Amino acid sequence: MEFFSEIIGETVILGIDSLILGFCLKQLSKCKHILNTLQTAPVLDIDATLNKEINKYPNNTIPFVVIRGLVKPLGNPITSNYNNSVTGVIQRLTIKEHVIARTSAGFWSDQTRTIHEVCNSTPFVLNNGKYSIEVVDALAAELLDMDVISDKFEPMSPGVIDHVWGFFSGVRQRGLQTMEEMLRDGSYITAIGELSRSNTGALKIQPPKDGLPLYLTTATKSSILKRLASSRDFLRVLLVVFGSVAAAASCRIVYKYLKRRRRRELEENMKRQLAVGRRERRAHAREKNLSEVQLCVVCAENPKEIILMPCGHVCICEDCSDHITDNCPICREKIDSRAPAFIT
Repeated sequence: MEFFSEIIGETVILGIDSLILGFCLKQLSKCKHILNTLQTAPVLDIDATLNKEINKYPNNTIPFVVIRGLVKPLGNPITSNYNNSVTGVIQRLTIKEHVIARTSAGFWSDQTRTIHEVCNSTPFVLNNGKYSIEVVDALAAELLDMDVISDKFEPMSPGVIDHVWGFFSGVRQRGLQTMEEMLRDGSYITAIGELSRSNTGALKIQPPKDGLPLYLTTATKSSILKRLASSRDFLRVLLVVFGSVAAAASCRIVYKYLKRRRRRELEENMKRQLAVGRRERRAHAREKNLSEVQLCVVCAENPKEIILMPCGHVCICEDCSDHITDNCPICREKIDSRAPAFIT
C-alpha cells in the first residue's frame, strides 16, 4: 500500500493510456480489415452481367462489393420541409443548441450539443436503366453522404436576468441551429456492402454480416481507399505515441520499485549491522561468573535482561528476546510487550 501511494500518478497515467491504446488497436485492426477487404472487393455495374457475377459465389451472395447507380425511390419520395422542390429517400432533421459554457479551469468556451434528431427514410433502389438493386437498412450505413438542404441559426437575445443566471450557472445560450440533410432522389452514389439475390430473383445490397460496414457515399472506391489508408496511418502514429507513454510510465514504475527495494535492502543491512554492534557491546558490558539463577533460561549464558508483559517474568536475555515473540518460556502466557529489566 505504501509503494502504491508512491506510484499512484504513474498508475493512473498507465491505466488511462492503456485504455486509449486498446481502443486505438481495436480501431486499427478494424480499419486494416476494411481496407484489405475493400481492395479485393469487385466493382460491378448494374446491368445484365450482374446475375452472372452473383452465380460465381456461394448462396448467391457477394460478401463485399462496390456498386454505383442512381437513387430512385420505391414509391413516394420524401419532400423537404424547407424546399418543396427537393425530394429524397433519406431525411435527417437535427436541432443543435449552441452555448458558451464555463470549463473547470474557469474559461468560457463555445460548445454545441444535439438536443433533437429525427431520421426518415423510404425504400429505394440504385438504378441503371431497366436494372436496379434495392438498398436495405440504409440508416445503418457507417458512411452516409447527404446534401445539406437547409441550415439555419436563430440567435438568442438574452436579457439582464439571463446574463446573471448564465454567470452563476456557467452556461449562456447563444442560439439554436436547425439543419436538414437529405439523400436526394436522382443522386449518383456508390454503395459498398453485401450483395445478394433472393429466391424471387430480386437483388439487394445490405450491411455485411461479418462486421464490415455499409457505405452509401458520393466518393469513388479509390477515394475511400485513400481515406482508410490515411486513417490507418494516423492510428499507427497514435499507437506509437501512446505506446511510448505506456513504456515510459512502466519504466518509471519499475525504476521506483527497484529504487525502493534497494533502499529497503540498505536499511535491512544497516539494521543487521546495528544489531551485531549492539550484541557485541552487550557482550563486553555483561558481568561474568553469574549464578545459575541470574542466567537466561533459554541460552544459560547471558544474564536475565528482559521483563515480559503481562506475566512479569524476567527470564531471558536481550539476544534471546529477538527470537521469542509468542509465549513466555516460564508460564507460556502470551507476550504482549517487553521492556528492559535492571536487576541489582
